[in-house]
Amino acid sequence: MFKRLNSSSPWVWMTAGMVSLCLVAVLGVMLLIGWKGLAYFWPAPVYEFQVKTLQGEETLFGEIYGIESVSSLQLQEAGVDVSPEFELDQNRLLIKIANREREAHDFVSVLEQNILSQTLRADIAVIERTEHGVFFGIPVGFMENGAIVDRDVSPAFYEEKIDVAEQQRTAISTLEYSEIEKVNRQLNAIKTEAQSYQKADQSIPQFVSDEIAILTQRYDALETSLMTLRTAHALDYLLVKDRNGNSVKVPLNNVLAMWYPNAMSGPEKLFQWAHQILRFVTENPREANSEGGVFPAIFGTVLMVLLMSIMVTPLGVLAAVYLHEYAGKNAFTRLVRIAVVNLAGVPSIVYGVFGLGFFVYFVGGNIDDLFYSDTLPNPTFGTPGLLWSSLTLAILTLPVVIVSTEEGLTRIPLSVRHGSMALGATQAETLWRIVLPMASPAIMTGLILAIARAAGEVAPLMLVGVVKVAPSLPLDGNFPFLHLDRKFMHLGYHVYDVGFQSPNIEAARPLVYATSLLLVTVIVSLNLAAISIRNHLREKYRALEQEL
Repeated sequence: MFKRLNSSSPWVWMTAGMVSLCLVAVLGVMLLIGWKGLAYFWPAPVYEFQVKTLQGEETLFGEIYGIESVSSLQLQEAGVDVSPEFELDQNRLLIKIANREREAHDFVSVLEQNILSQTLRADIAVIERTEHGVFFGIPVGFMENGAIVDRDVSPAFYEEKIDVAEQQRTAISTLEYSEIEKVNRQLNAIKTEAQSYQKADQSIPQFVSDEIAILTQRYDALETSLMTLRTAHALDYLLVKDRNGNSVKVPLNNVLAMWYPNAMSGPEKLFQWAHQILRFVTENPREANSEGGVFPAIFGTVLMVLLMSIMVTPLGVLAAVYLHEYAGKNAFTRLVRIAVVNLAGVPSIVYGVFGLGFFVYFVGGNIDDLFYSDTLPNPTFGTPGLLWSSLTLAILTLPVVIVSTEEGLTRIPLSVRHGSMALGATQAETLWRIVLPMASPAIMTGLILAIARAAGEVAPLMLVGVVKVAPSLPLDGNFPFLHLDRKFMHLGYHVYDVGFQSPNIEAARPLVYATSLLLVTVIVSLNLAAISIRNHLREKYRALEQEL
């Protein structure tokens, strides 16, 4: 037995078993997140319930959100009269009834014994809105320009009107966030120029006053057009019957989509499911991030990681080259290496505090004093933003890149360096043309590890740039196109906000799983891109390494 333990075979099998167990655990977590997140977008059936309450019978329209088994003995101890049919256990249903502005709660819990009937009606529609969540009801008519349409309307008619409303909503959004915002930026810039003349006790030039007048006139004209579009957009309504039989007017400008889940076939449900996922990935958030999509968070996460990668790679490579190629083997070098290793273990929130104090307040404040004094006391770079977030994460992941690059430099034989310098190359030329290309796979490995850590960080970003809802993307069509001073959204912070800060946590919980799955997907995609580059470089220099 001791001879077998002294051999390598048991330890190989034990290591393989532990690796397999870890893989199963990771796959299990991914499957759980995927199932919980993707199931949220499936068009679930909406039932008509007849339930018994203390006030009598009530009608409910709702989705079955969850089912749990409850002991009848526990219910009796709580003072609930248990039906003789349920002597042991019975189910308690969590029903999503939506219609947030008309109901006291989004969800109700109903015991199985209190459900008198449960019916699938094909005419019940799910109406997705820009405000107050979804609405469950039966469409019964349409109001156009304030007058009821006096003919039978079909689902195709509703769909056509919703498409027209979407086009109007797009036109309003383009006018408000593109044209008006562009004129507003130009107007603010010329007004700042006029204030600079006033601060210098100089008269404002006539061309500046004329430009202010022209831009003001243009701004007022666009505002008038915007108000006209909004007024015309608010005259149409869907007439929908709610669970109590009351006719409710749902503004068409508030309707994003409508579908009949109980009348859908399998392929139709699959198409609707894919369409909802696409909208989740491409749209902006709504209702305090508890509704809508996460496109700004995806964009902000990817852009921040790319900027961080551009910043951390040259810093890490230069530091590793100095430590390995130029620094002597003395106490100072050993101290620097110990410091680099210890920096890898510093809590990320400490980096956030450092970034806030040094980058934002010190560096950003001095930049504002030198280049943006006209806009003070409103800060430009002296406030958290994309640039400072990227720099903070670059400092956070710098030790990983340094250690990985230095290990790659160590694996390159000295004979390569000596052979290059024997042919007349300088040490710098040898490093640039021979050593660094051969060490590029190790550099990419460090970058992969840096991306994997930085993309999921949340704590430091809360201090140096990430926000709950960003008014605009850091990249747009206005010069200089990439606005490093703007705040941005991040998938990791979005998960935290929806999961712990949402006013309606029960409704927002599936979005936590969906956003988590999306964050993991983004991190894996970035890592796969880096891994493919590393493998290409490794194959490129494999032949040279074998010859050496």
